[in-house]
Order: sequence, then structure tokens, then C-alpha cells
Amino acid sequence: MNNKTKSVNRFRDMIEVFRCPHCKGSLKVVDEKSLKCANKHTFDFAKQGYVNFMTRSTNSHYDQSLFEARQNIIMESELYTPIHKEISKVINTYMNSTIYPLLLFDAGCGEGSHLQKILNECNTSALKGVGLDISKEGIIMAAKKYKEQSWIVGDLANSPIAAQTFHVVLNILSPSNYKEFKRILVPDGLVIKVVPRPNYLKELRKALYGDTENNSNKNVEIVELFKKHFYLKEVINLSYQQTLDQKEVNNVMHMTPLSWNSKKTDVGASINSISEITVDLDILVGFKK
Repeated sequence: MNNKTKSVNRFRDMIEVFRCPHCKGSLKVVDEKSLKCANKHTFDFAKQGYVNFMTRSTNSHYDQSLFEARQNIIMESELYTPIHKEISKVINTYMNSTIYPLLLFDAGCGEGSHLQKILNECNTSALKGVGLDISKEGIIMAAKKYKEQSWIVGDLANSPIAAQTFHVVLNILSPSNYKEFKRILVPDGLVIKVVPRPNYLKELRKALYGDTENNSNKNVEIVELFKKHFYLKEVINLSYQQTLDQKEVNNVMHMTPLSWNSKKTDVGASINSISEITVDLDILVGFKK
């Protein structure tokens, strides 16, 4: 069975969680190749197994090389392992283990590695993952690499997700749409948002910009906004240093937007002396009010 056929079967099994982004109507699988609503809006399954629900064109700095660097550092190093372990612990602690399937939505999943790592850590067949990103390049990579999850190209502002269908929403170092998160979560659904603290990747900022300063008040504002939309159960701070080799440091640099605005002409040379990277993050854990 090829990847496209497997994807068709996965989408059919959970078809009620998707909706047409044009008319908001329900969808059904047609001819083993498409999703179609009653108004005949049609979304084809790509050969890699993903579905593109975008209704407008987009431009993005996030290209294949960025996603390759991101996938390499997440999957092949231990840089983000403590985060994956902590998030999986939160899911296992707060979610009802008798729910099947337990649906997890990664909003802004990129190339899917964070979602896959978290599912691996949770290690339960009850948990089913769906990843959405506005970048087609990222979703293509996710669908090629992680063939047991469902991947969609889509816009959170015009979501192809039906109301009250997901038990958990993940939002890892990515923009949020709290109104949308509340709409798609089941009652008492869990939302997990990961945001950077002031020292996150401070070595790269120092190498590229000559300083390590960051806005320490920004996290306070993020937490307060989060609390306006969700019941904040806890804030978990993760702060640690990880030793990396030069290839890994290069991957971290290429996966972030930090180098885009750097005025240094030789970005590579500016990071050659880095052998350790600081991870400094808050994990906000909340429930739908």
C-alpha cells in the first residue's frame, strides 16, 4: 500500500475533524483521491499523502533548506529532547487515558519533527497526530518522513478543522490563533504553547548581533494574553545548555530567522566559535474555559 492510499484511509477514519475552508461544510473522500464537500469544493491527496487546503497564495522565507536543518537538529541531536519529554509528560498527566482516539493537533508544525518526537515519547497507539502548516515545503517533508500522521497545508486564519474535534493543541515556537484553538478544542481540551525566554539561543544572537539582550517583559505579556483565553494550569520553565558540534550549530542557525536580519557579511565565520547552545523556554499548559 503506497503512502497516498494510507493517507486516504487515515483521513477517512477521522473525516469528521475536517471541514471545507471555503464554505465550512463537511467533507467526504471521493474516488480514493480527493476530499470534497457538498458544494463541490475539492482537495486532492498529493502523492506524498498530504492535503493542501490553502485558499490563497503565500510567500515565505521558510524554504526546503531551513526545514532540512530543522529536521536534522530535532531528530539527530538532543537539543530539544527535554522539551519533547516534558510535553509528553504533560499529555500523559492531564489527558484521560481511556479516550480513543486521542487527537492531537500541531498548529504550525513545520516539517513535523516536534510532533513526531512527542508522539514517540508518549508511546501510545491511542494518540493520533495531525500537523498543519502554511508552508507547503514543510508539509511535503513531513509527509515523506512521518507516514503514520496526517499532514495538511492550511491557514489557521481559515482553518480546515471542524469545531470541538481535538483533545490537545500544540503550538511550539510558532504564532498562535487563540480564537481558533478554542473553536477546535473539545470541552476541557488541553493547549500546550511553547514560547522562548530571554536566553533562548543567546549564543547565536551574540555571534550575529553582538549582544544577548532580549525583551524579558515579553513573556509576561504572552502569559497574560494566554490567561485571557485559557485556564492556565501551569508554566514549566526549561533552561539548559547543550553541547553541539559545528554541523549541529550550523543547523540551528539555518533553522531560525536570526540570520536573516544580521548585517554580518560572513554569518558562517561568526558562529565558528560556538560549541554550546542555550535553550530557555516556557511551556504554558492550559485548558479550554
